Amino acid sequence: MSEASGRIVYNEVKEYSLLEKALRSRQVSLGQVIIVICAVLSISLALFHAFTAVFGTPESRSFRSTHLTVMLVLAILLNPLWRKSAETPLFSEGTLSFKKLTGFFIDAFLVLAGIGIQIYTLYDIDAFLNREGDLTQTDVLLGTLLILLVMEATRRTVGIPMVIITFFFIIHSLYANYFFGFFYGPPTSYQKYIDLIFMRSEGIFGIPLFVASTYIVLFIIFGAVLIRSGAGRFFIDLAVALTGHRTGGPAKAAVVSSAFLGTVSGAAVANVVTTGSFTIPLMKQFGYRAKFAGAVEACASSGGQITPPIMGAAAFIIAEFLQLNYLYVIAAASIPTFLYFATVYFMVDIEAEKSKIRKIEKDRLPRLREVMKTGWHQLFTLGILVVLLSIGYTPMLSAFWAIVTLLLLSFVSKATRMSAVDIFAAFESGVRSAMPVSIACGCAGIIIGSIFVSGLGLKFTNSVIQMSGGNLFLLLVLTAIAGIILGMGMTTTAVYITVTALIVPSLIEIGVVPMAAHLFAFYFGVVSTITPPVALASFAAAAIAGSPPMATAVESARIGISKYIVPFVFVYNPSILFEGPLWMTAVTTAMAFFGVWGISVVLEGWWKGPISLFTRILVCTFSIALLYPPAVALMGFLPGYYISIVGVVGMGILAIQRKGPQKMVEA
Repeated sequence: MSEASGRIVYNEVKEYSLLEKALRSRQVSLGQVIIVICAVLSISLALFHAFTAVFGTPESRSFRSTHLTVMLVLAILLNPLWRKSAETPLFSEGTLSFKKLTGFFIDAFLVLAGIGIQIYTLYDIDAFLNREGDLTQTDVLLGTLLILLVMEATRRTVGIPMVIITFFFIIHSLYANYFFGFFYGPPTSYQKYIDLIFMRSEGIFGIPLFVASTYIVLFIIFGAVLIRSGAGRFFIDLAVALTGHRTGGPAKAAVVSSAFLGTVSGAAVANVVTTGSFTIPLMKQFGYRAKFAGAVEACASSGGQITPPIMGAAAFIIAEFLQLNYLYVIAAASIPTFLYFATVYFMVDIEAEKSKIRKIEKDRLPRLREVMKTGWHQLFTLGILVVLLSIGYTPMLSAFWAIVTLLLLSFVSKATRMSAVDIFAAFESGVRSAMPVSIACGCAGIIIGSIFVSGLGLKFTNSVIQMSGGNLFLLLVLTAIAGIILGMGMTTTAVYITVTALIVPSLIEIGVVPMAAHLFAFYFGVVSTITPPVALASFAAAAIAGSPPMATAVESARIGISKYIVPFVFVYNPSILFEGPLWMTAVTTAMAFFGVWGISVVLEGWWKGPISLFTRILVCTFSIALLYPPAVALMGFLPGYYISIVGVVGMGILAIQRKGPQKMVEA
């Protein structure tokens, strides 16, 4: 952040891509050679996906295995064994390190193994596919090697927790007769297991990898091109111009800018670093506590994971599992996302009033007309993407034409004009960003295949329903706990897939709307980024804010409370997912909006001034009535619509008494 002529200016920190590092280097070393190889592979894969988006994908198995092989090679080369990075030399102070050299040879073997398996698969793909159910010893050997390779790549890019979970399901499938309880069952022969995981499309090359290789990678490349063209700076300037002059403007700018950036980026920590480096110091400068400033940015940035159209890459997988149009998924997710950001916005506004945070003077703000003049095409391109999806283009082709449109329109302004190096650097950056997601999807395929072949999924569903006694609320709580725990060590996509395979069927069986069940699992897979003790987004924000990490995480959980509340809301009120008539969606959304506002008031303890404990209890009661009328009605007190009326009337009386609505309008 800097100030020019008194005006607030956002200075975007440029991160050099592998391609740019290679071009800037003036020396030839092993590390530089590896970087060049990775840059070439990444750009080649991006162009390959662009080509297939226009002209169609080749045979399914060949396409998926090609995508996975390149991602595995990148994962191994960019995350070398016993070295910090690919650029780390094998020599230390002029002496060859035996440990680093050993790691290099292991990496080389893994890379050659991955390429060898791909060559073996493609050499005679028809014969390979015809051997399903009748494997040769070579098939079994290479299938085993690929499983180990995927798990090692997962360890390096995603983390050891997902590897441990995957290993458990593998062992269970092969030796279920040694387990007890609902885990007990007949064992699976090793050849049958490899057949399903390696040869067929129910394992590594199943739905998760299919979605990663077709939809996700091109959308992430689109996001990378958008950011490379200056979208990060544009979104922040736009947010500051729109909200900076309001009460608590700096924090509101953090919320809005992170919401904008979240439309194309689902990485919570990356969002914190991108927008937080500007907004957190600005919030502190205007009087917000360091802990609160970090927590606001963490909550706003983690909201990118639930923000359409990409939703941390999970939107496409949800659509594929439900066999629904992708647009239906992002439409269903739009109102819950709005409620989440509204809650964070309310918290910011109330805190600003409590702490008497001053506004940013209008003459220090970027001018909206100037901001739109330089970056209008970036918003226009997002609109083009939505239009193409709406008129029936495939997600792959829509993303391709959105990228082409953005590249062409970037030349309308000198500030956003991209050189050939910028374009290829964006392609390479997009593929590298998609790499952990693709690896996680491949590993998640092993988990799903293991659950399928062992029959654990059906037994687990029945057991969870019995454990909950058929009580929906208890079943939801168990699902939420499972999602949060898994989310502490796995990526968003992997958590969603695992919970979907194990628990979502039980939610649907007990009567939950399928879309609500899937989004519930998804929400509690992403909430770990702000939930102690492993709150990575909060920790990243704390580092920038200079606040205690755990205290910032606790504050984040408080500010982001609606990420815990809203999933329960749309399970009991699926109309906010556009299930049912539109008038019902409008009514329930309005009630939920005032409900989360009431929860914000309760947590802040402020409504036009300090409020008593009794008033807090009243507001909390009426808020629950607005948020969960069907749930309260299930307790047998009153029909659902009576509960809603109680909530509306009660909150209205309190609002008139304290003149709250006027304040809400001003905010």
